[in-house]
Amino acid sequence: MTRAHRITNGLAAPAGRTAGACATALLLSALLSGCIGDQTGATLQPAVVAVPAGAPRVTGRERTASDADHAKLVASFGGEYRAPAALKLLTEVTDRLVRATDRPEETYAVTLLDSPVINAFALPNGRLYVTRGLLALASDTSEIAAVLSHEIAHVTLRHATARTELALRSQLVSKVVADVLNDPATGAQLQSQSKFALARFSRDQELEADGVGVKTLARAGYDPFGAGRFLRSLSRTTGMKTGTGQAGEPDMLATHPGTQERITLVTRAARLIGAPGLGVDERARYLAAVDGIAYGDNPGDGLVRGRRFLHPGLGIAFEVPDGFTIENTRNAVLGTTPEGSRRLLFDQVENPAGQGLEEVLKATWNDAIEPGSLENRAIGGNPAVTALSRGKDWTFRLAAIRMGETTFRMIMAAKGMTDPDAAFRRWTESLAAVGAAETQSLRPLRVQVVTATAADTVDTLAQRMLVSDRASDRFLVLNGLERGATLRMGQGYKIIVE
Repeated sequence: MTRAHRITNGLAAPAGRTAGACATALLLSALLSGCIGDQTGATLQPAVVAVPAGAPRVTGRERTASDADHAKLVASFGGEYRAPAALKLLTEVTDRLVRATDRPEETYAVTLLDSPVINAFALPNGRLYVTRGLLALASDTSEIAAVLSHEIAHVTLRHATARTELALRSQLVSKVVADVLNDPATGAQLQSQSKFALARFSRDQELEADGVGVKTLARAGYDPFGAGRFLRSLSRTTGMKTGTGQAGEPDMLATHPGTQERITLVTRAARLIGAPGLGVDERARYLAAVDGIAYGDNPGDGLVRGRRFLHPGLGIAFEVPDGFTIENTRNAVLGTTPEGSRRLLFDQVENPAGQGLEEVLKATWNDAIEPGSLENRAIGGNPAVTALSRGKDWTFRLAAIRMGETTFRMIMAAKGMTDPDAAFRRWTESLAAVGAAETQSLRPLRVQVVTATAADTVDTLAQRMLVSDRASDRFLVLNGLERGATLRMGQGYKIIVE
C-alpha cells in the first residue's frame, strides 16, 4: 500500500488519473503483452514507464531498447528478485523453447520480478518478465515453460507492434475528426469504437499465442498439457480471491479471453498433439529451483497475518472484524466477506497542509455524505472524523484519521441499507501504532518444499501453512491438486512458512 486511492459504490478506483496518463497507459499496454495475470490484485502502473514507440524486435541483433526504460519497468514491479536457481531454470527453459520456434535465431532475456502478483509479459525487443508470484503458483517445469512459450509467441507473432499500430491509428483518426472536422462527438464515438476493436484484437491475439505456444511447448519436449494445468490453477486462485470459488469472467472490453475459454483451447491443442503423458514435466527440478523463494507481500510494503495488517514503514497496524479476508495491494488494503456483501478499504491520503479532516473526507469521496453524519472524535487518541454515505446499492461508513503527519482513510461498505457501524467502529478502534521491536521481528513468508511421508495428507500439510484462511484449499491450488487428492509418499509439495 503506497498511495492515495478512491472508492466509489464499493469499488476501488485510482484517483488523479489524467487523460494524458490514460493515453500513455494505452500505448504501453499495447507494447506489454501481459497475458498471464491475476487481475484481482496490484497491477503495473504503466504511466510511469516510457517504452519507445519504435521498440525494435530482436532477430539475433544487439538490443537497442533503453536500459533506463527497462529499469523503470522493473522498479514498478518492486525491483528485480534475486533467486539464482529460479532464474537459471527460466533461462534454460527459454533457450530450449526458442530453439523449437519458427524463429530460433531470435534472442531473449528473462527478468524475475519481486512482485507477489501472478503475472508474466513480454516486450517486442525480446525481454521476458516473470513475477515470483507466478513462480509460486506453477507446479512443474512444463507449466512455467507453457507461460514462457505463450509470451515468446507474442514476440514472434509481432503482436505488440501490431497492437501499437492499431492504437495509434485509431487515436489519429478520432483526433482528425474532432480537431480538423470540428466534430468532437463523432471523434469520441470513433475512439470508443476503436477501444472495442483493440480489445477484440487483443483477445484474438491471446488465443493465437495460446495455440502457437502449446505447439512450441510440445516441440521442445515438454508436456503440452502443462498449459491447461497452469491456467486451471490461475482460475482457482483468482476465484479464491473473489470469494466465489471460480474466477470471474472479464467484461466485453477485457483484453483477455475468459480463463475457461483459454483452458478449453489449450487442452484441445494438446490433445491434437497426443494423449496425456507426452513430454516431460520435470516437477522435481522445478520444485528444487523455487524452494525458499519469497511468497506474498514484502514486509516493507505491509504484511497480512490472519485478520491483522501491519505496515512497518508506516508504523501502524489494525485488525479487521471476523468474516473478512484482507489483501494488501499496491494502492490500498482491500477486504471482503466470502459472499461479497461487505467490503472495506484502508489507504493513506495525501492532503494539503492545513486541510481539516472533514475536508479530507469530502474531497476524497465522490458520493454525497449524509447531512449531520459528520462526527469529530478521537480514535486511539488520534483526531478523526467519521461520516455516513448511502448509495443506490451500498451503505458506507467513512473515517479520516490523522496519526502524526499522516492521514489515513478507513471505509467499510455493506450491501443494501444495512449500516455496518458496529463492525466499522471495532475496526477503526483497532488502528494503532506499532513499535520497532515488533516490526523488526516480522519475517517474509516463503515457499518451502517438503517431502510427503506415509502419514501425510492434504490436511496435515495444510495445517503447517501460514496463510490467512482456507489453508487446505490454498495448499491444493499451490500444488495443482484437486479435492480428494491423495499425496504420494516421497514426492515434494509446496507449503508456505516464515
